[in-house]
Amino acid sequence: MSTFKNPTGPQPPSVYWRRRAVVALGLIAVIVIIVLIVVRPGSGASEPGAAATSSAPAADGSADDAADTAPAETAPAADATPEPSADPSAAADGTACEPTDIALAAILDKESYAATELPQMAMSITNTGDADCVINLGSNQQRLVVSSGEEQYWSSKDCQVNGTDQDVTLTAGQTLETPAIAWDRTRSSPDTCDSESRSPVPADGATYRLSVFVGDITSADPAPMILN
Repeated sequence: MSTFKNPTGPQPPSVYWRRRAVVALGLIAVIVIIVLIVVRPGSGASEPGAAATSSAPAADGSADDAADTAPAETAPAADATPEPSADPSAAADGTACEPTDIALAAILDKESYAATELPQMAMSITNTGDADCVINLGSNQQRLVVSSGEEQYWSSKDCQVNGTDQDVTLTAGQTLETPAIAWDRTRSSPDTCDSESRSPVPADGATYRLSVFVGDITSADPAPMILN
């Protein structure tokens, strides 16, 4: 008979069977280790955490418009002085801007408007200096004025509500631009904040000028427009 099935030698057969069992277990252990190395259970790439995101707050820093959610983009009211699209990510602390280092420009979407078109008005604010500086660009400081000749016809301050103050750091050479607002082509005053009580301004080719202000700083040149 085969010596594998009937081991022979000076020792009792049970000794040889135990040795064979030890060898067999060793081989099984080696095979298991090799399988574990190849398969590596649980070594899949860990799920990455969600990337941290942050959105720059509105320039006025207010929490009135759903601060924890992205606000829906809506057209601002005609008398609402818009906040600039500033990114106040840099801390608004430092040297105050010199008025001579701030350049304002009145912005219109067109130069001539048909009878049914409303002028879209905005302003840009530029730091023309060589250093970063801090300026209050809240709506309390901003003013848009429409005039013709020596007469003022409309001002964003006449019926402004909930004005804000917001210090913003402007880097050297940086330009910010406010969202555009529509002028309804009526004459404004603090006593006529109900648009139904306002009278339309003269048109038929009349020329008007848009001037913009931030505090005591005034735009160098008004932007002209013709109302047909």
